[in-house]
Amino acid sequence: MQTQSDRLKALPPYLFAEIDKKKKAAIAAGRPVINLGIGDPDTPTPDFIIQAAQKAVADPATHQYALDRGDAGFRETIAEFFEKRFGVALDPDTEILPAQGSKETLSHLPLAIMNPGDVGLSPDPGYPVYNSSIRFAGGEVVRFPITKDSGYLPDLGAFDAKDLRRAKLIYLNYPNNPTAAAATRAFYEAVVAWAAARDILIAQDAAYSEVYFEQPPISILEIAGARDVAVEFHSCSKTFNMTGWRCGWVAGNPDVIASLVAIKSNMDNGVFGAIQRAAAAAIRGYDRPEIHAIRTLYRRRRDCLVAALATAGLDVNRPDATFYVWVACPDGIDSRAFCDRLLAEADIVATPGIGYGPHGEGFIRFALTVPEAKLEEAAERIKGLKF
Repeated sequence: MQTQSDRLKALPPYLFAEIDKKKKAAIAAGRPVINLGIGDPDTPTPDFIIQAAQKAVADPATHQYALDRGDAGFRETIAEFFEKRFGVALDPDTEILPAQGSKETLSHLPLAIMNPGDVGLSPDPGYPVYNSSIRFAGGEVVRFPITKDSGYLPDLGAFDAKDLRRAKLIYLNYPNNPTAAAATRAFYEAVVAWAAARDILIAQDAAYSEVYFEQPPISILEIAGARDVAVEFHSCSKTFNMTGWRCGWVAGNPDVIASLVAIKSNMDNGVFGAIQRAAAAAIRGYDRPEIHAIRTLYRRRRDCLVAALATAGLDVNRPDATFYVWVACPDGIDSRAFCDRLLAEADIVATPGIGYGPHGEGFIRFALTVPEAKLEEAAERIKGLKF
């Protein structure tokens, strides 16, 4: 009996699952592991969100199927957030769709807009789900490099004309995972014009838009004409320490939103109503002291780790956003070998850049999801290694 489809067999092992397997083996062996691998916040969801969830769960009205388009109050709250945060006026009925985390609609998007043989453009290095989603839809993945020299922004003039003729979709991700790079307004203006001229949809993954340290990132939907060619994906996971709650949304082009609604109506029954109410409370509180405290925590950790790794002799960026630090491997060591040595010799879990694509080779990613004392200890362990 066949138990796995050809499309599933064609996928590489999911990067985070492989890392988690090695981490668990080390922990089971009793080793003092410091996990700087997967980006999952280590502090709890703020109390005001938990209290909103408790109240919502107690209301029988939340116990029935959720609507495909999501709770109207939640969509209105998202629209209010976009108006206050980005100065963008969205129609909550046609331009916003709640989702079970941004990953859900990011991965369903190719099913909604692509046909077999269409091309999807995907950043390299980039979040592996972009590539698997295009393949699941029967599309062809064409990777485009984002490199340190370009500020991890794509060269829009470097795409092959034959790929662009079949391209239906380009994934962007700013602030960026894994590099922590941010996009400029000038870049968004250029890519909106570029996409409009080629009839290509922009899928901008903004899951880290509220995890910033100095300058708040902008939304691509602020750009004139963006809603004709773009949708933007947001998540409660990182901003509000809600990774396990699974709630986010997509906003932008109403025709694409309608296609995603059709996908959702055939594949799930929406986000649990109580979760949507809790997420609405979170978004209304995006400027509360508790949320500023989360940013302050990551800023302190960033400064701590960047300084400590520099002292250990590593070439490290100083991110303006996300809770990741993108670190160059020592000369002569590839990213898998470096991560293997960190785990074997220093009990540190990190993510190899090659897992995000060929242009991620030569780098590893650390996540700022452990206390400062652990970050300092990790750097001390690295100092003791010989490269």
